[in-house]
Amino acid sequence: MARDQLPYEGVLVTAFEPFGEHETNPTIAAAEAVARECPGAVTEVLPVEFDAACTRVRELMDEHQPHMVISLGLAAGRTEITPERVAINVMDAPIPDNSGAQPIDEPVVAGGPAAHFLTLPNKAIVQALRDEGIPASLSNTAGTYVCNAVAYAAAEHAQTTGMDVRTGFVHVPSATEPGSDTGTPSVEQHLIDAAVVSAAKLSCSVRDGDLRTDIGATS
Repeated sequence: MARDQLPYEGVLVTAFEPFGEHETNPTIAAAEAVARECPGAVTEVLPVEFDAACTRVRELMDEHQPHMVISLGLAAGRTEITPERVAINVMDAPIPDNSGAQPIDEPVVAGGPAAHFLTLPNKAIVQALRDEGIPASLSNTAGTYVCNAVAYAAAEHAQTTGMDVRTGFVHVPSATEPGSDTGTPSVEQHLIDAAVVSAAKLSCSVRDGDLRTDIGATS
């Protein structure tokens, strides 16, 4: 793939279908926003199924040979856009996935390392979103559901294949429309879309390293 053919060729963005009690998933609209604003980016909606989602993200990486993988997931209950720092080699599902599977204390990849640090410029993304007035913070846990599994699978695949690719995961809150109030933690969909587009563009401009700033946590 000629990486300079289009501005964002080599960028792979994955979203997730609705799952559990959620009738919609704001990551779908966010991925569509990337497709509109970042010509050449590849986007796909993954099933919320441990095996199928992990398999598909590996297939997409092999097919498109991206230099950037940005996976998106819904973290209902959060109130900020949260890039993830680490993915762990554990599947511990509090609810069944959309295929009915509910792995408990199982590895994402048998024999794989305990965790992978994700390699997007996460602190730079958080700072840029804050500068734009979008609520954002760095997260140190992607949970143990399908989101974490996909983040881990992509990072592990990049390492084991020697693929020159930065991988990462961005959790987004539940979405609302402007002026609506659901009474639950949420962020307006247009801000989620803008945040994900900004994260994709920034990740392309910062090819190595990250911002060194105090966006850590004490607990």
